[in-house]
Amino acid sequence: MSRHLIDDVTVGWNELGTDLLDDAPPALAHALTGGEQWPSRTLDHLVTPDGAPVVRMSVTDATADDMDVQWGYVLHPQGIEVISMAHTGTGPLVAWDTDPRTPFSDHPAHWPAITTRRTPTTSGTPPQPTARAAPTGPHTAVRR
Repeated sequence: MSRHLIDDVTVGWNELGTDLLDDAPPALAHALTGGEQWPSRTLDHLVTPDGAPVVRMSVTDATADDMDVQWGYVLHPQGIEVISMAHTGTGPLVAWDTDPRTPFSDHPAHWPAITTRRTPTTSGTPPQPTARAAPTGPHTAVRR
């Protein structure tokens, strides 16, 4: 995951495609994409205001506020930490073996207490859906 998302991209992603699911079980990939396939697309043909070479954006605690970043994702060996920038601190850690069809909620009640530490919440369960969460069942993939 980290090689695909971080190491193998020069600047950043315009769109993540179904190639991210190449090693997923075929039935799961089909359930998530509706059987469609499209490649990931990188941010290409970028131009900086001063003509300087484009560099990868680094998001840190010091720069996140100025970058209009709404969500952050930290890859850990045990799972992915999902951080809402509106709820600073840490976010829940979603184990790598969590079914990606699980509905998640961005309701603040499901986030851990606000903290300044960078230690992720390590519960093995994802945030619980609220009454307004997306329904479970097959989802049709939408390509932007």
